Amino acid sequence: MFRWRALMRSHGLAALLALATMAGGAAVLAGSDHQDMPLVEFNPRMDLTDVYAFPGSAPGRIVLVMNTSGFLSPAQTAAAAFDPNILYQFKVDNDGDALEDRVIQVSFEGKGTGQRVVVRGPDAPLVSGAMMNVVDQNASTLRGDFNSAFGSANGIQVFAGPRDDSFFLDLEAAFCVLPDRRPASGPLSQPCALPSVGFRAAGQAVNYVSGFNVLSIVIELPSSLLENGAPGKLGIWGTLSR
Repeated sequence: MFRWRALMRSHGLAALLALATMAGGAAVLAGSDHQDMPLVEFNPRMDLTDVYAFPGSAPGRIVLVMNTSGFLSPAQTAAAAFDPNILYQFKVDNDGDALEDRVIQVSFEGKGTGQRVVVRGPDAPLVSGAMMNVVDQNASTLRGDFNSAFGSANGIQVFAGPRDDSFFLDLEAAFCVLPDRRPASGPLSQPCALPSVGFRAAGQAVNYVSGFNVLSIVIELPSSLLENGAPGKLGIWGTLSR
């Protein structure tokens, strides 16, 4: 089981680049869970909240970000870490056929904050298609520590660890508009109490995920490693699978 979402953002570059350069020292206060599919409440570690792609720190470089919940509950301790049984993948279409031509596979060895990060690729997929997920044991591999930046400034740089959720979302209002997505328990499980079918008055917007963390995988690399011989449009999405 997996889900995916692809987004392009042009703002917040400096803040997100800091993810790839800052190591440690971040206090984990809570975990963000957008919880916008029925099974996420009962399988919170499978929650892929967002995928971002934007220009890197120098011309010819690109940054990919995958944010996941990775938490057993929104209130989580500093021991939160990635699930070693999940394969996290960035998939890139560079010829417009909506099938991946390049894949970056990320997995984790061990549990807790001492786990190791394993990044394979980018490389051509062994198989294509949303449900086809096979670990490429022969792909080029980069290893590093959880919550620490590693890699090369001219090659591939990676950070994987907790960061504040960069998304803006009023979950209470969203569940008023889409009541079938409402969780089965907790305060958001209650019937909509907002006027106008979930739309708040002007100037009263609420960022429900403010102050909550996600687990982020941040990869900066030369865009040529994802392209098909020449710069062009890239289709980028992410998947989680067991």
